[in-house]
Amino acid sequence: MCLILFAYQVHPTYKLIVAANRDEFYGRPTAPAHYWEDHPHILAGRDLEKMGTWMGVTKEGRFAALTNYRNPDEKTEGKHSRGELVADVLNGNESLEHCMRKVETNRQLYPGYNLLAGDANELYHYSNIENKLHKLAPGIYGVSNHLLNTDWPKVKRGKAGLSKIISQNDESIVEQLLNLLQNTDPSSDEILPSTGVSLEWERVLSPVFIQSESYGTRSSTVLLMTDEEIHYKERVYGEGGIDDREYTINLKN
Repeated sequence: MCLILFAYQVHPTYKLIVAANRDEFYGRPTAPAHYWEDHPHILAGRDLEKMGTWMGVTKEGRFAALTNYRNPDEKTEGKHSRGELVADVLNGNESLEHCMRKVETNRQLYPGYNLLAGDANELYHYSNIENKLHKLAPGIYGVSNHLLNTDWPKVKRGKAGLSKIISQNDESIVEQLLNLLQNTDPSSDEILPSTGVSLEWERVLSPVFIQSESYGTRSSTVLLMTDEEIHYKERVYGEGGIDDREYTINLKN
């Protein structure tokens, strides 16, 4: 994931709302959201190169998602794939806090990342760059390829859009969130962050929805969670057009 917008315990119906874009090289092999054959309780897309994932949920109501921390100078050779962090949280039997404490102790094994893990009643954020575990209070948040709530234009734009959609409390919330995630408006040069890539790439990476010849937004995902159920919709963008996958998990079964 390269942008995760989320609202935690601020909506009258949904305890957790997530709207997220996965940005990746177009050539990286990927499976869309499905129940994993080797772990049938996990619903997530899958990176077929490393067999991890960027975002998913379980039939028991556990959620996890991840963004990379952008640092072009970081040495990644010999380090583990960050996608296994999400898979490990979703496959874990320990408490969420215990899972995140374990991640904290293994921080040096992975390139820079932000990891979210939670359910309807608790939500955690950890970045191995900041190296501080946060149990999040109710609120509206955004994380891209820096730290939580970093004041990047796309994060500010996304959080403002999420706040507006939530305030309307409309039944079309899923489609409104997907529309928000498909915003291709670039940011002006004077407000672009400086992250160590060229100005040309800062421009390419500035919209909520990224497009270029080789790299861009591969999928958008919306999650709505109550105590009783999870609604999960993934929209995959490919050469053949749009492919929507939609699931509902009953948490009372």
